[in-house]
Amino acid sequence: MAISRREFTRLLAGAGGVAVATQLGAAASVAQANTYRAMVGVFLFGGNDAWNMVAPTDGRYAAYASARGTIALQQSALMPLTGTPFGLHPSFTPLKTAWDEGALNVVLNTGSLFQPLTKTLYQQRPDLRPLNLMSHEDEQNHWQGMYMRSENVNGFMGRVADRMAATAMPSLISLAGSNLALLGDRASPLILPSTGSIVRSGYNATSTDNAVKARQAALTVFEDGASYGQPTELTGKGISSAYAQAVQANSIVSATTSTVDQYFKNPTNGATLTSDVSRQLLRVARMIEARGTLNHSKQVFFVSQGGYDTHNNQVNGGSTATGAQANLYADLAMALAGFYAAMKGLGLADNVTAFTMSDFGRVYKANAQLGTDHAWGSNHLVVGGAVKAQTVHGAYPEPTLGGPDDIGNDGRWIPTIAIEEYVGAVAGWFGVAGADMPYVFPNWSTWNGGGRGPVPLFG
Repeated sequence: MAISRREFTRLLAGAGGVAVATQLGAAASVAQANTYRAMVGVFLFGGNDAWNMVAPTDGRYAAYASARGTIALQQSALMPLTGTPFGLHPSFTPLKTAWDEGALNVVLNTGSLFQPLTKTLYQQRPDLRPLNLMSHEDEQNHWQGMYMRSENVNGFMGRVADRMAATAMPSLISLAGSNLALLGDRASPLILPSTGSIVRSGYNATSTDNAVKARQAALTVFEDGASYGQPTELTGKGISSAYAQAVQANSIVSATTSTVDQYFKNPTNGATLTSDVSRQLLRVARMIEARGTLNHSKQVFFVSQGGYDTHNNQVNGGSTATGAQANLYADLAMALAGFYAAMKGLGLADNVTAFTMSDFGRVYKANAQLGTDHAWGSNHLVVGGAVKAQTVHGAYPEPTLGGPDDIGNDGRWIPTIAIEEYVGAVAGWFGVAGADMPYVFPNWSTWNGGGRGPVPLFG
């Protein structure tokens, strides 16, 4: 990956994080105990139709099949979540081991909320709704920034990192480019490619071109800018640090082999996984493996998978367990299964938690193009050895179209679990102090008290 000027600025900001945090007098308050922990957010861009990711297997299945129509999965095809009245899309079969070992949870009907809503309140009080519901950009910002009725200028992962101890190599790391979730008030992320290496754009140590040599010589001089005043000195040190970060990161993500590589295989044929989400999670696993070298006692990662805006051809006609969504889920399931196996191989299954996010859910009723349109509440997966064994959290909507949980007449479910209650549970497990939860989650007071609180994922 060649670093552009804009990307280099981001990397430089991360490199200067130690100096900036020192200047601002920021105190680290995320628990820095001897126990290592990492949180890995997997954003499914486009709006995941999670009503086919998780489906009921009890008496509600008939209503599910009737409402979903041409995209409904056959009940016999679902991967049973043993001990619960639910099953997963058959493409998630690679995660059966995680469920059987008590390392997979499901969180039902989660989404952006400004405050708890009923259908009546939704209809009568537009001022209580999150702004611009069911818009890709706005709902992505809601999930990543957590401001539901005002501008999102930074994100929850960046704010978590603001409260973490500064390190020479940022412990907030993205394998999915620059995203709102990563922006903090002080902290900046390290952005790594999912493939290839980081290189200095236009740099060639062996070049004989006079212009190239002059430019590289100038940068070398600028790296030590002490004689040119404090601003130049700080910038020069930032440049040197950024280059050093790139060299160290390359030595980890681009190494020929790693002990975690063996786990990222197709469980059916043993072939190496090649999807982008699997490559991202492989590099996350490598960075976790190198945590000691990086001096990281905590790490936060952002990973993504695109393609979930399935307005048409979500399924193959006459074969609903196949099609575009099934292919996306197969890649995601194999990547998460490989990642979980890698964490077990490192002895860190209990120390690392991966969790899904997405723009919004999709309508329960299929459209005429074998697809689904934008909606609101959705379901999510949490993978890690520390979660409660074989647990499904929350309430499945009453599946009557136009019923008490539907803001329309096609199954646009009002969420019953707020994003803060879901992601906040992971943040609390990670080590964010109770006093800092309102900083990380600006609307925390609404979701912590009066019978509300973090989803009990861990126990």
